[in-house]
Amino acid sequence: MAKGKKKAGPKGKKITLKMAKSSIKMTVDGKRRLDLSNMGIATFPKCLLKLADVEELDLSRNTLTKIPEYIEKFQNLRWLDLHSNHIEKIPDTIGQLQNLYYLNLCNNKLTANSIPIEISQLKNMRHLNLGMNEFECIPTTIAALKELQELGLFDNKLTTLPENVVKLPKLKKVNTKRNPFPQPAEEEELDPIKRVESLYLVHEDKLCVPCSTKCKDEREKLNKMKTCTSSQKKVHFTGLITPNSIAQETQAVWR
Repeated sequence: MAKGKKKAGPKGKKITLKMAKSSIKMTVDGKRRLDLSNMGIATFPKCLLKLADVEELDLSRNTLTKIPEYIEKFQNLRWLDLHSNHIEKIPDTIGQLQNLYYLNLCNNKLTANSIPIEISQLKNMRHLNLGMNEFECIPTTIAALKELQELGLFDNKLTTLPENVVKLPKLKKVNTKRNPFPQPAEEEELDPIKRVESLYLVHEDKLCVPCSTKCKDEREKLNKMKTCTSSQKKVHFTGLITPNSIAQETQAVWR
C-alpha cells in the first residue's frame, strides 16, 4: 500500500440526517420506526445518533458488516431488524437495550462466537431469529432469555439442541429446519399459514438464493392448488351446446 493512502472502507450509500428523518414511519400502535432497509448501506450511519430515541430500527437487506458499540445509545429500541446483511459479530453493548423484545439477525455470517454473553441481559426478548447463519452450536447465553417465545435457527449447521434452550418456560415456536440433525415429525404438521408483523414487496433479484427458491416453490404450490380447485368446480353436461340448454334438459327430465 502506498504511503499516505488510507485503506478504502466499504462502499455504500451515504445516509444523511435529512434522509433518515424522512424515513421515519409510524407503526399501528403509535411507535416510530426508522426504516432504512434495502438502501445499499455498508456502514452504520453515525447521523442516526441524532434519532436514537426511535422505538424501532430496520436496517435489513443492506451490506453492513458490523454494528457499532454505540448501538447502546438507542435506549428506547424495542424492535431491531438486521436480517440479510454481512454481519460477523454483535457488539457487547447490545445487552444495554433493555426494552428490546424483537431481534432479527437472520441471513448474516454469525457463529456462536459472534454472540456476546451480554445478550443474556435482554430480559424482555421474545422473538429472536438466528436463521441462515453459520451456527454449529447454539450460544449457551440464549438459555437466560426466560421471556423468549419464538426462536429461529433454520438453515444453520446445528447437530443438536441444548435441553436448557428447548425447555425455556415461555418458548412456543422453534424453527430448526434444514439443519444436519433429524427434524421432529411435528414440524410437518404445523399450520402453513404464519402471521407476520410486516410484509415486504421486493424485486426477485434482491432476494438471496434460498429465499428466491422458496418463493418459487410456494408460487408453484399455489398455482397447482388453483388448477386443482378450478377443475373440481367444473360441471360437464353431455350433449349440451349452450349454457341455456341446462334449463331445457332439466325440464325434459321432469316431464
